[in-house]
Amino acid sequence: MWEMSVPWWEFVLRGVVVYVFLLVFLRLTGKRQTGQYAPFDLILLLILSNAVQNSMNAGDNSLIGGLISATTLIACHVVLAHLTYRTPWLERLIDGTPRVLVEHGQVRADLMRKELLSTDDLEAALRAGGCLHLHEVERATIETNGQITVVLRKRDSAG
Repeated sequence: MWEMSVPWWEFVLRGVVVYVFLLVFLRLTGKRQTGQYAPFDLILLLILSNAVQNSMNAGDNSLIGGLISATTLIACHVVLAHLTYRTPWLERLIDGTPRVLVEHGQVRADLMRKELLSTDDLEAALRAGGCLHLHEVERATIETNGQITVVLRKRDSAG
């Protein structure tokens, strides 16, 4: 329980490598994967966690090894949060930038493809934003967290 089969620093190194790998992998797969979890997205995340487990612990199932790995992942997260807060270009690199999907009722199909968003995904986000028709949309933006925010056109109050 207390004896480790590999040195402590190897847990740290493995944890950092896995953290960076998953960060890059999830960033490259697009915002949709982080903001709008479909069942297959959740399955992927669960399988990923199992797949990288042995690469992090080198077959060591000791309590100390697990605590070192968990501490390393938390430390990576905290350090990255501080760095992205202080460094705008790094924040853009890690988090990306918001992108306009719909402007003045016109859908940007190229961006939809790039973000792997289907028409159904967009329509669901528009409905959640209180919109039933594209012509009602002033702007719909996919945020850095994958959520889609919708701004409706101003309606005439006379009616």
